[in-house]
Amino acid sequence: MIFAKKRTCEVCGRKTTAHNRDVRFRLPDPVLDSPEQHHAEDSWLSDPDPNKATLMQIPNISPFVRALLPVKLEGGHEFRFGVWIAIHPDDLQHACKVWNAPEYTDLKLTGYLANRIQPWDLYRVPVNLAVLNPEHTPYCVSSPHEELNNVLSKVWPHDVLASLP
Repeated sequence: MIFAKKRTCEVCGRKTTAHNRDVRFRLPDPVLDSPEQHHAEDSWLSDPDPNKATLMQIPNISPFVRALLPVKLEGGHEFRFGVWIAIHPDDLQHACKVWNAPEYTDLKLTGYLANRIQPWDLYRVPVNLAVLNPEHTPYCVSSPHEELNNVLSKVWPHDVLASLP
């Protein structure tokens, strides 16, 4: 019988599964804070389960698109936050048109981070999105907000994520 070898990080000694993973936010913070959440009248989600939805429109709040916010870690590891980005209604319409079409690979959007990202306490800051892999939701690729741009471009020590589950 062959036993799988446990992979540990060469930098910090923790299991690599603690680094190379995604943490997905279920709902955008403004929706989570609203009394009816995603059940508000005339709400639309691309999937009835918000954990699976990639696009959403909540009346009187905003349209949103799900995106990946990658955090590069030392040793070539990457931690990804599955975040919601508040976007313009016209951008939601365009995203819906191309989401399952070949044009999806060219999708670029701008919006605002709709989940609070710790440990940097980033929230409601502008972000630019692009499709880097047609099998994934768009990625946060840059931001005019200096701190978010640093999060996206800098390589971070592993202990920056110590407070996350």
